[in-house]
Amino acid sequence: MRTFRLVISCPDRVGIVAKVSNFLASHNGWITEASHHSDNQVGWFFMRHEIRADSLPFGIEELREKFAPIAEEFSMDWRITDTEQKKRVVLMASRESHCLADLLHRWHSDELDCEIACVISNHDDLRSMVEWHGIPYYHVPVNPQDKQPAFDEVSRLVKQHDAEVVVLARYMQILPPDMCREYAHKVINIHHSFLPSFVGAKPYHQASLRGVKLIGATCHYVTEELDAGPIIEQDVVRVSHSDSIEDMVRFGRDVEKMVLARGLRYHLEDRVLVHGNKTVVF
Repeated sequence: MRTFRLVISCPDRVGIVAKVSNFLASHNGWITEASHHSDNQVGWFFMRHEIRADSLPFGIEELREKFAPIAEEFSMDWRITDTEQKKRVVLMASRESHCLADLLHRWHSDELDCEIACVISNHDDLRSMVEWHGIPYYHVPVNPQDKQPAFDEVSRLVKQHDAEVVVLARYMQILPPDMCREYAHKVINIHHSFLPSFVGAKPYHQASLRGVKLIGATCHYVTEELDAGPIIEQDVVRVSHSDSIEDMVRFGRDVEKMVLARGLRYHLEDRVLVHGNKTVVF
């Protein structure tokens, strides 16, 4: 069923829900899902509604035009999206295949409602797997002595393919600050630890040295500060003193796949609202 998604964040005050609901009801809008959250600490309000597209007497452009005065009245940061328009996704990976393979399988099985425009990698190892799915594969090597030309090419490919979201599916390179700023809240990363613990490289080795009893994975938006962007999704698995680093890596891969897939799905379904460095996930 085709729906329009209305996503809002704004300063909290009386009357927001009533105003939006009355507006939709006045146009016979059929709400199929409604989510609200009021953050009392910062005085901010969040809302996500799904509306049956066939219940409205007009299309999405007129809906946006008619809703704009309400958005202005309440100083809303808002968007309306159409489920008929699938988001275009660029996947990036290095040599490890587990997260990329999982996303490709979910996409192939229609579990992810998106278009995968291409895969970009700094190695050529995963080409055959990607091309089996009929998806373009771009090998963009990264020179450790001068990384900028590679990232210029990555940026060109992302623009060429009209990507709305970039997913770092174990892409083991740090994006430059200008790219992080340009694609703020549009680049999703999977980090193989339960952030904010064990940032940076080899988190399972760090966890083993600390003797932790839980290891995990974190899906977050990429910012200029390494592994510190707004968190979308997390999960953990229990480990013990008898588990080796290799065991932890093996356990962790399963968690990484699930967390990244869930985080990407939430983003594709417009369920993630960012305020500062926090997220509300409906």
